[in-house]
Amino acid sequence: MTRGCQIYPVRLTLLSLTLVWVLILVGLGTPPAAWADSVFDPGRLSFSVTVNDRLTPYHTMLASVMPGKTLDIQLTGTHLREAFSVSAPGGQFSEKGRGGWRWHAPDNPGYYPLQITRRESNETLSLRVFVLVPATQVRDGRLNGYRIGHYPEKPFRGLAAYAAPTGFIEVTEENVRTQVSPHFRLGQFLSKQQSGYPKYLLLSPRLLTKLELLLEDVNAAGIRTNGFVIMSGFRTPFYNRLIGSSTNSRHMFGGAADIYIDDGQPRGMMDDLNNDGASDRKDAAILYDLAEDLPLRHGLPELIGGLGEYDARLPVRGPFIHVDVRRLRARWGRSPD
Repeated sequence: MTRGCQIYPVRLTLLSLTLVWVLILVGLGTPPAAWADSVFDPGRLSFSVTVNDRLTPYHTMLASVMPGKTLDIQLTGTHLREAFSVSAPGGQFSEKGRGGWRWHAPDNPGYYPLQITRRESNETLSLRVFVLVPATQVRDGRLNGYRIGHYPEKPFRGLAAYAAPTGFIEVTEENVRTQVSPHFRLGQFLSKQQSGYPKYLLLSPRLLTKLELLLEDVNAAGIRTNGFVIMSGFRTPFYNRLIGSSTNSRHMFGGAADIYIDDGQPRGMMDDLNNDGASDRKDAAILYDLAEDLPLRHGLPELIGGLGEYDARLPVRGPFIHVDVRRLRARWGRSPD
């Protein structure tokens, strides 16, 4: 998905950011009545924690860990551990400092929902923890019969973000609908290849955070929606090669998503976001503009990544955008500034 991709330094000014935001709001016109029926809930907590030094401000978030390894959970600010309780159906907790815990994962891969609850208010962070199936169990490109394929032997440009994964989330009929962030479910990110269960995927919590923030910004701009269609999330190297995509696609590492909004008619197509009577690239451009400087707008440079804009290719698909968290700024689909 990176044809014509250009990588260049991040540039941001307060003036340019403000102008982009104003142009988006003006271009949207009056939102349809359906968008204003309810208030968008971003799913944020009144407290936040870091999980292995990654900020988690939402009431639901994914985490993953290798068998027998640990997750470090730290309350932010002045919160003390004694004001909270923690629980999990497996593994063991140990105290860490005045405001944290270390969770020792069990040796068996699987789904272990971890709860952090504020005693006074009963407000809870549901950490959806998956103990990964080690990649060493892949045989001849298959994991328990599921076709994974083969990752490149050497990381792209020697970057750690492109190193072959050490483990995979196992997706079963029982956990496929697991909420992995306030507005997204595990199964939305599965590779589109045909197979039975179990299936396997990679999914970055940073990608989920970026999608949640973009969804929040979309609603703030007057587009009332509770989610994006994940047209393409994770892709196994097998499937990525099958469709002729880039050898180093970020989709193969669980850090990319092709998305559009589909709350109106006709279904299966990007909504007419700018009210001009058509579903076309102009609607994808609205999402693109909102995603453009999202990491810096929210003060989260770790979410910097690729962004692409795509026109419709009827009757196969409608317009959409690509977002990822590769930690390098890359743009395609329109000319650079």
